[in-house]
Amino acid sequence: MLADNRQLFIKLSIIAAMMFGFGFALVPLYKQICEATGVNDLLKADAAPVNTQVNAARLVTIEFDANLRNDLPWRFKPKQVSMKVHPGQLVQVEYELENLSDRVIVGQAIPSYGPAQAGPHFRKLECFCFKQQAIQPREKRSMPVVFLLDRALPDELNTVTLSYTFFEVEGGKRS
Repeated sequence: MLADNRQLFIKLSIIAAMMFGFGFALVPLYKQICEATGVNDLLKADAAPVNTQVNAARLVTIEFDANLRNDLPWRFKPKQVSMKVHPGQLVQVEYELENLSDRVIVGQAIPSYGPAQAGPHFRKLECFCFKQQAIQPREKRSMPVVFLLDRALPDELNTVTLSYTFFEVEGGKRS
């Protein structure tokens, strides 16, 4: 009986060691599969831009837009309507938000870009749209957006619109 238990323990130990080795070898194998199939490109899109040199020879007009949905009792607007930027230039702009109601409202901003092909070239490094915003009654808030346009922005795009739409989050905190 003791010999059977020892033999079973050895077999299970070997199986566990093989499973560990397979899991350890899976990481480089997964990386190779992602690179071969192009899946890894999706992960690189959210990474920090590789080339941030400014293209001083080109100016692009960025227009800023703000919208509210679901009859939100807020005032939401960009502090400036447009600006000219060089591709690769780090830019910070601010949006103003004010809760006009007497209750806490939780909202989430969703960005959109016009024209749509500009979206992949718009790199936001800091944005209020990354998380939900709980706005207290009568609170005013200034919210920054830090971004840059990728130098690979197609030459035919001279104007890009960055638009945010705030939606109330269902089940948000209320007072």
